[in-house]
Amino acid sequence: MARGFHTRFADLPQDLAVFPLSGVILLPRVDLPLNIFEPRYIAMVDHALATSRLIGMIQPQADKSLMRTGTAGRITSIEETDDGRYLMNLRGVCRFDVDAEHPLMTGGFRHIRANWAPYADDMTEDRSSDLCRDKLVNVLKEYLSHKDMRCDEWDNIRTAGCERLVATLAMACPFSSTEKQALLTAKTLKERAEMLIGLLEMARNNDEGGGVCH
Repeated sequence: MARGFHTRFADLPQDLAVFPLSGVILLPRVDLPLNIFEPRYIAMVDHALATSRLIGMIQPQADKSLMRTGTAGRITSIEETDDGRYLMNLRGVCRFDVDAEHPLMTGGFRHIRANWAPYADDMTEDRSSDLCRDKLVNVLKEYLSHKDMRCDEWDNIRTAGCERLVATLAMACPFSSTEKQALLTAKTLKERAEMLIGLLEMARNNDEGGGVCH
């Protein structure tokens, strides 16, 4: 099942089902594949399909309360497996702040009242192409080499616009939940790019590591 990606700022819903997932962020116009298998999140997806097709990705805090800011993603493709799971893709649409959390919905998933107002600019792509590329790519190569990591996305890195490149790396690289949240809430692409470069430089100098950034 798949549909086109069409969401206007004026159509963003006041109430939004949310998927709390530590260490995972979503940014506008970037895809996030998900494997949904818990019954409460199956119910969440069914609810989204029956309403706006939007799900809010948001990180939980240590006490299970929600971080203040998350990002709504639109279900752009979905497949149901023989064992009842959903394999689906969310494409980032717009960030939101949590104004309030409602009681659990039938099915056991969480939903909130969303404040979209601070993030209207998320609906417009930043087409910068040379804001950060050279420095970011150089720091990324040094980081991966130091950590004995590999990257499977060099072709995409070479061709992606700066917005997509920064967003993809912010989502994919193994930063802490706090660091990812800081990247999510950066006010501008320039600020997010500079923060990402700084995090890669700090992580490069940390002796722990090993894995894949993809």
